[in-house]
Amino acid sequence: MKIKDISAAIEKIVPLKLAQGWDNVGLLIGNGRQNVDNILLTIDITKDVVTEAKKLKADLIISYHPVIWDGLKKITSDDVIYELIRRGIAVFSIHTALDSVAGGVNDGLAEIVGIENGKPIGDYVDNPAGDNYKLVVFVPVESAAKVSNAVFAAGAGAIGNYSHCGFGVEGTGSFKPLEGSRPAIGKKGKVEKVKEIRFETIVPAEKLNAVITAMKEAHPYEMPAFDIIKLYGEDKFGLGRIGRLVKPVRLSQIIQRIKRRTGAEVAGIVGNKNRLVKTAAVCAGSCGKIINLVIAAKCDLYLTGELKHHQALAAQEAGLTCLCLSHTVSERFILQKFARQLRKQIEKVTINVSKKDKDPFEWKNL
Repeated sequence: MKIKDISAAIEKIVPLKLAQGWDNVGLLIGNGRQNVDNILLTIDITKDVVTEAKKLKADLIISYHPVIWDGLKKITSDDVIYELIRRGIAVFSIHTALDSVAGGVNDGLAEIVGIENGKPIGDYVDNPAGDNYKLVVFVPVESAAKVSNAVFAAGAGAIGNYSHCGFGVEGTGSFKPLEGSRPAIGKKGKVEKVKEIRFETIVPAEKLNAVITAMKEAHPYEMPAFDIIKLYGEDKFGLGRIGRLVKPVRLSQIIQRIKRRTGAEVAGIVGNKNRLVKTAAVCAGSCGKIINLVIAAKCDLYLTGELKHHQALAAQEAGLTCLCLSHTVSERFILQKFARQLRKQIEKVTINVSKKDKDPFEWKNL
């Protein structure tokens, strides 16, 4: 299977438009026409991971963190990038796109904690599907089926797993053809009243022009009456998740869930260790200033990868309990789920999750 086809499959699971503007996602090393038989999934690309990829004969590494962050000024034989290129191993990164997507890293953490209907906290990005519009058009009753079928065929009327979604109500339309008109119904200079259907349906932004063209071609009137209304976008995409728990839970119970689901063996704890948690927020990795929004929301708990010293102090002073799992420990658990999703999208390609990818920290008692 070619990388360009695998890239398309990844985009169905994790639209790259969900990534933050500062991020570096997509195909970072390789050629879209390259054939792939083996894929290795990892959080980070280290020398150990590259050695593992060579043993598994991986043609493509899909990494969470980008192997290239900033502009490169040199690539030498000591570099991981040099070895990847030399061995012909391509790299595709998904990073903050996987953070923001529904069902991704942050939704996974929210599920572990028990947050119900969690919402993104901040660093919002545009909906990758684009805006939606409502088309409202007035059609003679006998032409309603022809017009509705035309706009559906052009891409209108899709809502979730449903197609041909629309609504119609009957009423009376009136008009008076003037000089220069070519009326399909009625006569010039005379007010005409016609039984019409007010038909409405939803249209994605990228299909809008095609749908309008199809509607006009199918409509019997010389000058169809129609409205285009931009719909309010309720769904937000961004980093973190925040919300109320399904039911209040002691912190000790949440910690046990975290251990089972993420494999975390240690955690840094800030604040009250014995509290009853009713509201919580999560953000995988390191989420910068997002903690200020969590403090402002007066949450009981914040689960993340890591905090800076002054952020931990701010949380402590605000009475916010924080759990820090270590940066990559808060992310690595999602790879198994992503592997399952990818296997459903692509066939005849072996997909492995790295066994050499690990937290760079070793936590020991001194």
